[in-house]
Amino acid sequence: MKVEGRNAVFELLKTDKEIDKILVRKDLKDDASKRLINVIRSHRVKIQLVDKYVIDKESVNGHSQGFIAFVSDYKYFDTEDILEGCEDKENALIVILSEVTDPHNLGSVIRVCECAGVDGIIIGKDRCASVSDTVMRISEGALNHVKVARVTNLNTEIEKLQNNGFWVFGAEAGGESMYDVDLTGKTCLVIGGEDTGVKRLTQTKCDKMISIPMYGKVNSLNASVACGVAVYEVIRQRINKK
Repeated sequence: MKVEGRNAVFELLKTDKEIDKILVRKDLKDDASKRLINVIRSHRVKIQLVDKYVIDKESVNGHSQGFIAFVSDYKYFDTEDILEGCEDKENALIVILSEVTDPHNLGSVIRVCECAGVDGIIIGKDRCASVSDTVMRISEGALNHVKVARVTNLNTEIEKLQNNGFWVFGAEAGGESMYDVDLTGKTCLVIGGEDTGVKRLTQTKCDKMISIPMYGKVNSLNASVACGVAVYEVIRQRINKK
């Protein structure tokens, strides 16, 4: 897997992930690039100084800013790994994605969740985008700091979370306004895909369906925006309850 861009590479260096090497464009002269090169060297990571055409050839998106790190493919967590990190947290928050197929949306969701301090994200193995170079790029390095579990059956995982004290709320049109629902305590939000929403069977597994009030002519938000609105409503309620 390739990690591109100054910020993404810098965030990668904060983790314990094994980095095979980092390609650096050898003609970089700006202060930000020089600082990052010094950080890379301080971590004793292998650096290859290369010409611009090499960077351009290796770049997936054309916006590497002269830095491309090579790491092993993403290693998914288990739901149990996420739950273990929530054991002593009164207000743990987990996000489940139901059939979010757009890697750009997945990357944006991961970035939102990391910024909000979400404890973990659960995605399905089927009909869902998987972690890729694109997802890493869109997340701006946030993927390095969020636990993502990839599971066979989301409905089974919902029951597992409920058995561990979580209230599970599906975000779907027609549900009760999220602003009228208590979202404090151990909470799981289920966010549906761009075209399918939260599947009907999955809705029956949720404790309650909630919705984001809509006042315009378009009747839905994309998955990453809906996730951002819902996650930060959870945060708002927790702050106000203190």
